[in-house]
Order: sequence, then structure tokens, then C-alpha cells
Amino acid sequence: MSGARRGGAVPRPSPSEVAAWRARMPRAFAPAPARRALRWALGGAFLAWLAWALWQFGFTPQRLWNGLSGLTTILRLMVPPSPGEQWAEILRGLGESLAMAFLGTLLAAVIALPLGALGARNVLTVGLLRFSLRRVFDGMRGIDQLVWALAYVRAVGLGPLAGVLAIASADVAVLAKIYAEAIENADRRQVEGIAAVGGGRLAQLRFGLLPQVAPVILAQALYFFESNVRSAAILGVVGAGGIGLQIAERIRVRYWDEVAFIILLLILTVAAIDALSARLRRRLIGGPGAARA
Repeated sequence: MSGARRGGAVPRPSPSEVAAWRARMPRAFAPAPARRALRWALGGAFLAWLAWALWQFGFTPQRLWNGLSGLTTILRLMVPPSPGEQWAEILRGLGESLAMAFLGTLLAAVIALPLGALGARNVLTVGLLRFSLRRVFDGMRGIDQLVWALAYVRAVGLGPLAGVLAIASADVAVLAKIYAEAIENADRRQVEGIAAVGGGRLAQLRFGLLPQVAPVILAQALYFFESNVRSAAILGVVGAGGIGLQIAERIRVRYWDEVAFIILLLILTVAAIDALSARLRRRLIGGPGAARA
């Protein structure tokens, strides 16, 4: 080894060596002129499309400033928050939203479990049926809860029942996909062990797959319940009952202090549900802090 190398100095390549490496790997030094031109063209096209979209939406600095000024006025009217004279109606609406979220999530989780099993590659081996079922999941996931709520309000009328059905319909496909992926990633050795001792197909699912995916099922169901509490507040705006109806009524008559009180109540409720669900997951699933909980 030379003294220069022992001293830590790196010899500089000669111009001929640089030219040889540039000829062998031109992309490592700089993109080709055609590629640079394509990048500039795509960047210009994107900026042009963005400007056209903002123009179509009527985006102007003056309109944005007016909107921010109006929002500032609304925020100022929200202070201090007040429950108003009909605080009992607010609590009843919050109870309806919690019930809607719980029942809708429970219904979706129960229906999604067998559908998820049928959508798993290691359970349903018929590729055409599994592919068709997965595409049904994709189609249902493309419909938002508000669309389901509008449809069910027309079908079953105003009230919490429409909200429960909307939450269940929107969540069942998402949960089924999550459950199917969890089942596909389960360890096959437990299933093979059940089959080796003479267990049938149902026994393999019950004792081989279900214990492995139970933590995922529980964790996702609890998370969706927490998320659906917020969603239930929005569904009430379209007539599905719950606290959202109370918010819509107070926005209509500009009782912004009561709107702020309802929003704070929702935030506290979601925070409490998150803490309780985390504690429940630690108790049922296990993990750090489970023994202390």
C-alpha cells in the first residue's frame, strides 16, 4: 500500500478514466438532454394544469382573504363556548352518535370477518371467486359514508338507523380487505398442525387462523369505532341523527358559541374513547404495560 493511501488521501482519477466511466454509465453523471427536456416539459405542463385548476375553482387572493376574515369572525364568536339552554338535547345527540358508531362498527366487523376469510388466498383457493369478491370490496370502498347515508335516509327515513347502516356499509369492505390480508399473512404451520391431528376445515380456521388474526381484528375494530364517532357527527348533517343534527341546527341560526361547545365535547369524547380503547387493547392483546393495566 502506498504512503498516500496509508495517509487517507484518495487518488484523483485521470480525465481519461472519467471519460471512460461517463461513457459506460452516462446516467450516473447527468441525465441525457432529452430526459432533461422531458422533465422540464412535464414540470411546465403540471404548473399549467395547476394554474388552470385554480382558475376554474375561482381561486383569487381577494377571495381567500375574504374567507379568512369571515373565519376569524366565526372563531371570535365561538369564544366563550356555551352549552345554551338545550344542553340536554346536545347530550342526547352525543349519545345517539356513540350508539350509531358502536352499532355500525360492530355490524361491519361481524360481517367483514367471514368476507375477509373468503377473500384470503389461503382460505378460498378458487381464484375467480376470490378475484370477484375482492373487486366487490373495491367497489364498496369507493362509496363514501355520506353517499350511503343519503341513500339510507331515503330508504329507511330520517334517524339513527340510517346512520348505523351507512357506517356499516362503508366500513365492511375496508375491514374485509384488512382481515383478508391479515389471514393471508398468518403462519401456515399452526393450520398444518391442526390438519395433522385430524382437524377439519372449520377447526383449522377456528384454532389455526383465528387466534393469529384476533389482535388485528380487535385493534382495527376499535380504531374504526373511534373514527366512526367523528363520522357519525357528520352523518347527522344529512339527516342520519346524532350530534351532527345539533351542529347543523346551530350553524343555521348562527349560535357559534354552542357550536364551539359541541366541538369541544366531541374532542373530549374521542380522546376518552382513544384512551379506553388503548387500555382495552393492552388487556386483550397483551404487550408492554399489559400487566400494569
